[in-house]
Amino acid sequence: MQNTTKTYTVQEATKKMEHYCAYQERCHKEVNQKLYDMRMIPEAADVIIVHLIENNYLNEERFAMAFARGKFRIKHWGRVRISLELKKRGLSKININRALLEIENEEYNEVFNALAEKKVDTLKESDVFKKRKKFIEYFLYRGWESHLVYEKAHELIK
Repeated sequence: MQNTTKTYTVQEATKKMEHYCAYQERCHKEVNQKLYDMRMIPEAADVIIVHLIENNYLNEERFAMAFARGKFRIKHWGRVRISLELKKRGLSKININRALLEIENEEYNEVFNALAEKKVDTLKESDVFKKRKKFIEYFLYRGWESHLVYEKAHELIK
């Protein structure tokens, strides 16, 4: 049985990675993993990554900002969760902080308040403490700041 894994020249891999990065914002870690999966040697991977950065296919600051906006607006994650996820992807503290600035405080609080009101209505729990616990766990898991969550829980669940 012969080995059927495809091998790529640096040019082929570069084209493939240009397409990969143009399709959606990527972080360096994702691109590195993809190149590793394509069985590119580290030297070739470095050359390709430098090419992608120089030609603006790969930009960690832009990735971080798009990621933060998307996760907040679509998945309704809080700043804590967004920050942790970006850290997990190997982004610098500077890029993470810039990304979090993409989320306006006013919009952040409006979304949180709307979600909290909606969540309280869906909790089918008669015991006040259990209801509060479920509410708090829900928002902490999604990365909302604990002081916001606890204040809101005590305000809405009595």
